[in-house]
Amino acid sequence: MSSGRIDAVLDSSAVLAMVRSERGHEEVAHVIAHSLVSVVNEAEVISVLIQKGNSVVKALDAVRALPYTPVVLDLQLARRAGSLWRDFKPRGLSLGDRCCLALAEREGLPVITSDRRWADISIGVDVRLFR
Repeated sequence: MSSGRIDAVLDSSAVLAMVRSERGHEEVAHVIAHSLVSVVNEAEVISVLIQKGNSVVKALDAVRALPYTPVVLDLQLARRAGSLWRDFKPRGLSLGDRCCLALAEREGLPVITSDRRWADISIGVDVRLFR
């Protein structure tokens, strides 16, 4: 868990990079202890890990071991993520992507992702690519 200071919101790609030691994970490692992650994004990470052959237990243990602060999807975030559909679904952004963006927008924090489709998103969120 975070020590109080929160600097960013992590997308699923950033969490997966950490779990799988993918290219760019070193950049994410510097901020993960001071970051928020939507539980919807955590669910995406767990799903990907299982799809790639990990057991449920191993996938759950992997996310539990990370020091980010999980954020429960509340009604406000759910409604905002849903409202972003028209603008961002044509770009291929998933519900998890939109939950991440809604969380970053609400908290006034930058979002860290590897998804280049986010680079010019115009909702006032600072998008930072980690690779």
